[in-house]
Amino acid sequence: MNLPENFIAQMQHILGAEYSVFAESLEQETPTTIRLNPRKKVTNEVLFDQNTEPVKWNADGRYLPQRPVFTLDPAFHAGAYYVQEASSMFVAEAIKQTLDFDKPLRVMDLCAAPGGKTTLLASLLNEKSLLVANEVIKSRVAPLKENLEKWGFPNYIVSNHDPEDMIDLEGFFDLVLTDAPCSGEGLFRKDPKARNEWSEDSVQLCSARQKRILQAAAMLVAPNGYLCYSTCTYNEKENQENAKWLTQTADFEEVKLNIPADWNITEKSFGYQFYPHKTKGEGFYLAIFRKTQGSRAEVRGKVKFNRVPQKKVELLKKWLANPEYFEFYEKPEGAIVAIPTNLTNEYSAILRVLQKRSSGFEIGQFKGEDFIPSHDLALSTAISDDLPHVDLSKEDALKFLKKEQISVENAPNGWLLARYEGLNLGFMKVIGNRMNNYLPKEWRIRMDIPE
Repeated sequence: MNLPENFIAQMQHILGAEYSVFAESLEQETPTTIRLNPRKKVTNEVLFDQNTEPVKWNADGRYLPQRPVFTLDPAFHAGAYYVQEASSMFVAEAIKQTLDFDKPLRVMDLCAAPGGKTTLLASLLNEKSLLVANEVIKSRVAPLKENLEKWGFPNYIVSNHDPEDMIDLEGFFDLVLTDAPCSGEGLFRKDPKARNEWSEDSVQLCSARQKRILQAAAMLVAPNGYLCYSTCTYNEKENQENAKWLTQTADFEEVKLNIPADWNITEKSFGYQFYPHKTKGEGFYLAIFRKTQGSRAEVRGKVKFNRVPQKKVELLKKWLANPEYFEFYEKPEGAIVAIPTNLTNEYSAILRVLQKRSSGFEIGQFKGEDFIPSHDLALSTAISDDLPHVDLSKEDALKFLKKEQISVENAPNGWLLARYEGLNLGFMKVIGNRMNNYLPKEWRIRMDIPE
C-alpha cells in the first residue's frame, strides 16, 4: 500500500518498533462486521448461512467470515442488524461504564450520519429516553432518518443544524456523542480516497474544526453529564491534544474506563486508541468526559401541533403495543406523531430550538376517517404484535422489497404486514384480488436479484 511519506513518519514516531507490524496489517483484508438489533431478535442462521465470531467489546457485534450481498438479505432491510466497523462499536462499552441506562436520559448524537453510532445509542436507551440525531450536511439527513426508522426505536428526532445553532439547549443533554469529521487515517486500508486526500494541512484543518464542534458540544451537556468524543484517526493533534484542550478550556474531566487486557486497546495520555495490528478492526479513537459544573436547562413550553381528537385516538390504539405510553399530535401536513407522554416537554424544547428537523415517530395519517399507517410504524418496535400479517419466503420478501407483485392467497381485505422470519418489512393493502405495496419507492431494491 502506498502511504503518504509524512503519514509514515508520523506513525513511526507514534509506534516506534511496532510500525512494521502496523504497516503489514494495512495490507490485510478489512474485517466485515455487523451489530445485531437487540429489539429485533434473529438467529445467526436466519441472517447468514455461515458461522460468526463475537466482537469482544460489544455483545451484539459479530465478525463475518466473508462479506455477503447485504441488499439480498431481507433481514437487513428490516433493521435486524447494522453493518458497522467493529472498533467503533466500542462507543457502547464506554458509555455503559459511565451512564445509568435504567433512567430516562436525553441523548444527542451531534454528528450522526449515516447512523451507525446513533442506532448503537438507540439499542441502549429505555422507552422513556429521548434520542436526538443531528447531521449538519443536508444530503446526509435522509439516509440517517432511514437507518433510524429501520432500527425501530420510536423516541427520536432527526435535526439538520450546525452545532452552534443549539445555544438555547445549553445544559440539556445527559450525553452528547461527538464522532467528529476527521482526517480518516484509520480508514486507509478500506478507503483509498482517505489515503489520497490526506496531508498534514488537512490534519491541522480537521483539528481546528473539531475544536469548534467540541466547544459547541460541551455547551449542550448537563452538569454531571458526559461528552463522548471519537474519531477514526491516529494523530495526536486530532485525538489526545483535542481531548486535553477540552479539559483545559471547559469544565470537563476525563473518565477512565475499565478495559480487559485481552481486548488489546491502547490507553493514551487522554483516551483510547484502536490499531489494526492489535485489534480486529480499523483505526479508532475515543475519549469520554464528565461535566463538573454548569446548570441544567429548564424545559418549558408545549408541543405546537394539534392534538388528535379522542375519537381518532381510539382508532390509533390498535396499531401500537402500548398506546398508553404516547400522546398523539397532528402536524400541519396531516402526519400523526406519537410522542412519549413523559417526553412532551422535552420534545417541545427541541422542536422550538431546532427548526430544521423531523418531529420524530410519525405513525401515519388520516384520510377522512381512514388511517393510513406509515413505513416508520411498520418497522418500529412500538408496533402491536396483533396486527394481521403474512409470512413471506425469502424469494417473495425480496420481491416485496423490489415493489414487485407477489401472490398472497386467502388474504383478508385491508392492511397486512409483510413479514420475513418474524421481522416486519412494510405494509401492504389487499383490496379484492389486488395487493398494493406501501413500501416507500425510494427504499426499494434497485439491483437485479439472481435467480
